[in-house]
Amino acid sequence: MKNISKLAVAALFGFAMLSTTANAGSINKGQKIYSKKIKGQCGDKPGGEFAATFKQKEWEEAFKAGTFEAKVKEVCPKMETYKEKWTPHLFEFANEYASDTGNEPAC
Repeated sequence: MKNISKLAVAALFGFAMLSTTANAGSINKGQKIYSKKIKGQCGDKPGGEFAATFKQKEWEEAFKAGTFEAKVKEVCPKMETYKEKWTPHLFEFANEYASDTGNEPAC
């Protein structure tokens, strides 16, 4: 009976980790989305400059409040196309390279 309980707890933990990772964004995907889909709509502003427009706290607050798209459009006012599925990845990218991190993207 102990082994079944341990197995059940391990399976539950594994499933929780798997589902959490699947929903999280990717910094690399965010950078690709920015450079391929958004950069042209943002006056060809480099990705690092885009992300450094705000501090991590500001990006995070917009993400949690559901106003991330509006924040992106604040940086890129001429933006016409934005897909909600980009949000988790763009958030991770912008948060990683925000003005208060000192990080800069490689490209």
